Formats: sequence, structure tokens, C-alpha cells
Amino acid sequence: MGSSSDVYIMQTAADVLAKFGVEYSFNVVSAHRTPDAMFEYAKSADKNGIKVIIAGAGGAAHLPGMVAALSTVPVIGVPIKSSNSIDGWDSLLSIVQMPNDIPVATVAVNGAHNAGLLAVEMLAISDAILKQKLVKLKKENVAKVQKQNEELKGKR
Repeated sequence: MGSSSDVYIMQTAADVLAKFGVEYSFNVVSAHRTPDAMFEYAKSADKNGIKVIIAGAGGAAHLPGMVAALSTVPVIGVPIKSSNSIDGWDSLLSIVQMPNDIPVATVAVNGAHNAGLLAVEMLAISDAILKQKLVKLKKENVAKVQKQNEELKGKR
């Protein structure tokens, strides 16, 4: 994440990864304040065994795009509605409007939960255990909706 003020949003991605048993690291790497550290992190990601990067950033939100430009590891951008943002729109547009050849998968503003789940789905392509856990989650979601419908029948 670009700043420790992003923790309250990015923690939800970490929670999803933990729920699925995916190892992760949780770091502040600022594109503007620590560009050398960001370059090193991004350039060495593949060599360090990182399979997916979830990068959350508010305001100008350069972190996801810069990391994607420097790495061959897939990057998921989380636009964060920060205290200096324009209701999160600046972050969203900064992350989603990447030029050709610099893809960044982008989730909703403050959508770190879905970023975590998208990372799990990417990893499940080559991990049968993660795939089984995703199938279980999908079935649980169906059961939740069915239960909600049953509860609504009693209120009509």
C-alpha cells in the first residue's frame, strides 16, 4: 500500500488471503516517497516468489501502475478513497486508465476484499486446493441467498 493510512482498507484483502491459507506480506511501498524501494520491490517480485501483487493507493494512485510497469507479476490495483482524494474517483481513474502493455486489474474503490479474492482466483489456476476452496465459497454464497429467500417468504 502507498501509506499506512491505507491499512484500514487493505486489511480486508489480507483477511481474505488468510482465510484461504495464502501466504502474503503486508508492506508500505510508496511510489512517491520511496521510489527506490518501490523499484526494488517490483523488479525483484518474481525472483522473490511473489505470484500476485495487490497494490492499494489513494490520491494520484501511481503505485499499482508503476509496479506493473516494472514487474511481470500480475498486479491488482485497489483505488482508495483517502483524505486527499476526490471521493476516490482520482484513484480509480489513475489505476484503471493504464496505457497498452501495462495491465492492472482494478477493483472498486475501497474494494480490497474483492482484490484478495481475485488474487486467490489467479493462484487457483495452478492450485487444486485453492480451487476446491473457491468452489466451496461459491456454494456457501448460493446457500446464503437461498436462506435469505426463505426468510423473506415468512415476511410477506
